[in-house]
Amino acid sequence: MAPVEIYRAPFPLYSLRFLEPGLIVVAGGGGAARTGIKNALHFLRLECIGGHLSASLLHCHDTGLRAVMNLALARPVRVLAVGMDGYCQLLSYQEVEGAQTLPSGQAKGSKQQEKPGRHKRRQAKMDENHMASENKDETPLLEVKSQESIQTDFSSENLQKVVRFNSDCTILATGGVDGYLRTWKYPSLKPLCEVLAHHGEIEDLDFAPDNKVVTAGRDFACSVWQHGILVAGLDWSHVRPDIPSKTYRFQGCRFARVEDSNEVMTRLFTVHIPHRRERHPLPCFLTKWDANNFLPLLNVACGNEVISALAVSEVGTYLGLGTITGSVAIHIAFSLQRVYYVRETHGIVVTELGFLPSSTSQKSQKKHLDAELLSVSLDSRCKLHVLPTRSEYLLLCFLCGSIDQADLLLCA
Repeated sequence: MAPVEIYRAPFPLYSLRFLEPGLIVVAGGGGAARTGIKNALHFLRLECIGGHLSASLLHCHDTGLRAVMNLALARPVRVLAVGMDGYCQLLSYQEVEGAQTLPSGQAKGSKQQEKPGRHKRRQAKMDENHMASENKDETPLLEVKSQESIQTDFSSENLQKVVRFNSDCTILATGGVDGYLRTWKYPSLKPLCEVLAHHGEIEDLDFAPDNKVVTAGRDFACSVWQHGILVAGLDWSHVRPDIPSKTYRFQGCRFARVEDSNEVMTRLFTVHIPHRRERHPLPCFLTKWDANNFLPLLNVACGNEVISALAVSEVGTYLGLGTITGSVAIHIAFSLQRVYYVRETHGIVVTELGFLPSSTSQKSQKKHLDAELLSVSLDSRCKLHVLPTRSEYLLLCFLCGSIDQADLLLCA
């Protein structure tokens, strides 16, 4: 099935989170440059209409001159950790009961309410040049409040690159350009540890179920930490001894509970991309590790397009990959086999992916779907990717002539 565009924002998108059934947030912006491209979080309502998923804007939260680069969610308390420049801003959100939709352009928090007179007329004229959805869909159906803000990166570039909550939302972890892994107790925000995890930028980090933290850096290292102490370093040279050292670096890392050998085991998945661009592009790789001893279990090549985003489905069945050229793929977590791929579905880099929880899936078609994945990109679009069930997939292959009738009956 071809991907479907369910939403287009009036600014580049960097991040995506599922808040609760039927509610997501996408975020990004144009940064500090005064180009007229705003920085904001858009809270979207997901609805299944006529058997198809659609998204409508509930609320726009303006973030001023700072673009939102990354997000984490403490779902039980409805709090978002928002990465903007070198700071992490905590925001609480709640739906407003009995709220009424205001006229076009009059959403709560809209700058048109700030000043009357000349400024208001000038602002209104500027808004006419924005996409229609910017004004038409903003409504005061959701309230967002700012809480504490903490500085998380102290480099000259002043940029937080990743933020995560642990599984029970009691610890907040951040990584940035300065290479430091910092953790805080939540909600008190009492500092727990500050360790120089990498000599260079931290590209990604994630929590294991036992609160270990894995960090992937630009210094070719991927390290596992507990209470600020180094527990293990992943050695990819044992996986591919035929590849010279420092040819590849770690780009992404995710823990997941995966059914493996008839047991549900914790596995770690990492993405590896070429350190330098070559005239003839090198393949990227996807590796599965044992999360107990951190030894490699499986490694596969996943194409020549440089991977930019990694996601894991809620039950650990599938992995999602996005590329800098706008392509999206889905792999089986157990075997790392690719089962879905759309080339350049976005016009530019895929910045984040997220699998739809089963409670948000298209109910009328749920029995025909194995997974649904959302992707966001710097092209401002949010797209839905649908993976049919195995039987549906085999039938499509048969109809397209990829397999014959005997193979279809055997596989079924």
